[in-house]
Amino acid sequence: MALRRLQRELADMMKNPPVGVSAGPVNDDMFRWQGELIALGECPYKGGVFKINIEFSTDYPFKPPIVKFTTKIYHPNVDDDGSICMGLLKSEVWKPATKLLDVLLALSMLIEQPVPEDALQQSVAEVYNTDPKKFQKTAREWVKKYCDRVVA
Repeated sequence: MALRRLQRELADMMKNPPVGVSAGPVNDDMFRWQGELIALGECPYKGGVFKINIEFSTDYPFKPPIVKFTTKIYHPNVDDDGSICMGLLKSEVWKPATKLLDVLLALSMLIEQPVPEDALQQSVAEVYNTDPKKFQKTAREWVKKYCDRVVA
């Protein structure tokens, strides 16, 4: 079931490619994907191209995928190893009807609109809440330093 579902989701994304997000299997392994997110909104990450890894279990879609950033990002909801704290990916919130595209779009929104009250990096969340200019400056510096490319 998982394989058929992933094949269908991949076909749907290829037929109607979403703006600013992409993902696909690594070496034809349908349970291991790589993706890219481009921050398009007015935020300190704007134009940054962020790479992610996506791991699906054979229980997908009944269990959420494991999604991690491979591009370093200064963000309260992403820790040093790329793990992400996002409601949609939590086991108790996940619904089998949720598609990978929903996850990618929610992650794209999370990049632009951090949720400091659900932070993995408390120190980053504190800077976000108490010194927004410093947060934005540091986030922009990390985009320049760690993103493979930045688009206009």
